[in-house]
Amino acid sequence: MNWDQMEGKWHQLKGSIRERFGKLTDDDLTVIGGNREKFIGKLQERYGLAREEAQKRADEWVKSVREAQGAGAAPLEKTFTGRG
Repeated sequence: MNWDQMEGKWHQLKGSIRERFGKLTDDDLTVIGGNREKFIGKLQERYGLAREEAQKRADEWVKSVREAQGAGAAPLEKTFTGRG
């Protein structure tokens, strides 16, 4: 899954993001809207990270989502929001 796909599935992925990045608020997630640069900026702001570290953490999260889907995991709705 790449960032273009993330934007399209952002609403479904919010549960996963909340688990991984608990300091991000609902308002943050709405502002981010699946945009990688905004996501990285909010990670920097909320966690006090350098840009490179925020990019690394964002990319690690995307990789974990991709691996979960590739491993035959439940559909995104069930995996990340408990619905579906």
